Amino acid sequence: MIVVVTSDFALYHAAVSELRDRAATFTTAEPGEPLPERAEVVLSAAEDGVSYPEAGVEHVTTTADTAREGVAEAMGLLRGDDARTVVGVDPGERPGIAVLSGDTVVTAYHVPLSEAVDTVRGEVAGEPDALVRVGDGARLHGARLVNELEDVAVELVDETGTTPSLGTGATGKGMADVLAAVNIARMEGEPVETRDVEPTPGEIQRVQNRSRELSDGDRTIDADLARRVALGELTVSDALATHREE
Repeated sequence: MIVVVTSDFALYHAAVSELRDRAATFTTAEPGEPLPERAEVVLSAAEDGVSYPEAGVEHVTTTADTAREGVAEAMGLLRGDDARTVVGVDPGERPGIAVLSGDTVVTAYHVPLSEAVDTVRGEVAGEPDALVRVGDGARLHGARLVNELEDVAVELVDETGTTPSLGTGATGKGMADVLAAVNIARMEGEPVETRDVEPTPGEIQRVQNRSRELSDGDRTIDADLARRVALGELTVSDALATHREE
C-alpha cells in the first residue's frame, strides 16, 4: 500500500487526486506519525525530511507539479520488477481499463474512448514486456484501440462472460466495465497488429439517429459521414458541422 506522508498542502491534494484517478490502494499520514503495517511505499516531498529505514519501505519524493510522475514511480515500486504488466481493456464509449502486475490489480480506469490509448500507453511506458489484452466486443471501438496501439504487444480476447453481475450495493456501469477489464487481462487471446472492421447498416443508422437527436431534429448526417463517425474518424459533433457546411 502507498502512504502519502507530507505537510505540503499542494502535494497532498495533487498526489491524492492522482491516486484516486488510478483507483490505487493508499492512505495518508502526517510526518512523524508511525506508518500503518501494510505500508510498502511512502510518497512525500523532499522538504518533509521523512525516512523510514527500519520499516523497510520504498520511498519516493516528488512535488505538486510532478505528482503524476511521482505516483507513477510509486505504483511501479509497488508492482515490483518480477511480475509482468498486463493491461486489460473492455472496449466501449468509456472503456474499462485494468492494470495487473502478475495477478495483482494495481490500477484501474474508466475513461472516455478518446483518452483510452494515452492511458494505456502511460501504463506500459518503460515496461519492455508489457502486454495489452483487448476484449472483442464493441468491435468498432476495440478496432480503434488496437489500431492506435500499433507499437504495443496486443492480444484480442474473447470477452464472452467477462462482465460480472453486480450484487447489492455494487452499482454503476463503470464498476462492471473495470471488473470486465480485469477478467480480460487474465485471459489469453490471439496476438493482433491491426483489426479491420466495416460498420454495419444498423451501426450507421444508429449514428445517424444520434446526429438527429443532437441537432434537435434539425438534420441527419449522411451515411458517409455516419460511417466515419462509426470508425472513430469524426465525432458526431464534427460530422454535424461538416454536414452544415456542405
